[in-house]
Amino acid sequence: MGGLIRHARVYPGPSLSAGVKASAQPIVIVPGLGCAAWMYGRLARRLAVQRTVWVYDHPGMGLSQARLRDPVRIEQLTDHLAAWMQARGLVGVPVLGHSLGGEVVIDLAARYPALPAALIMCAPTGIPENPSVSAQVVRFLLNMPRERLGLLPLATAAYLRTGPRAYWLARDQDAHQTGPLLALVGCPALVVDGTTDPVIRSWTLDVLCRQLPRSRACTIQGGTHALMDSRPAEVARETLSFLHDVDAGRFADQDRAGDG
Repeated sequence: MGGLIRHARVYPGPSLSAGVKASAQPIVIVPGLGCAAWMYGRLARRLAVQRTVWVYDHPGMGLSQARLRDPVRIEQLTDHLAAWMQARGLVGVPVLGHSLGGEVVIDLAARYPALPAALIMCAPTGIPENPSVSAQVVRFLLNMPRERLGLLPLATAAYLRTGPRAYWLARDQDAHQTGPLLALVGCPALVVDGTTDPVIRSWTLDVLCRQLPRSRACTIQGGTHALMDSRPAEVARETLSFLHDVDAGRFADQDRAGDG
């Protein structure tokens, strides 16, 4: 796209012989700031039990190419994601955004409403608060010792690959106003966070669910900020249950759920 390589890792879903409906939509995973598709394998493999999973790499992150300092704003990440989804025919599918990816999918739903059929926001950052870069760094450092040791080399490789772009995106996250976009989200949304995540404030889940027109919140016991790696089975279970309710037309406004 645009003369640059865009990368996504695909985890094929079950065959029809497994008894899963052919109509089950694929799901797109949108990584967080500085993260790469290779960090989401533990979650993607569990979701692929029922659906084909695409794990997208933002430009300049993972194995996707980018020009110097392009993109360095959340809106630019969203525009690239939207163009990639349209090119791949991934229209009207569920989208799962982790951390900064949560802000991206909100922006996607507000500005490209035909693309996401449902949103799953896993430990979304920057909503509704806009932490400074220094606050983000402090919270990140507090969280790192809580993550699974096996994630650390994968995360280190991803952050080194991203380089200075991570700083510019963190600066934009400080300024970007995602909160006002919440009322523009027309599709159902699930918000997931963990009880041991120092990056996300617990009250943000309540704020999100009050402002999103159709939403459900779930707190996973012992989950860190990298929920997709520390608690992949629980995140997959809540995600697939939510999507089953959406597909069956049983999703209720302001539905609330918890995982004690």
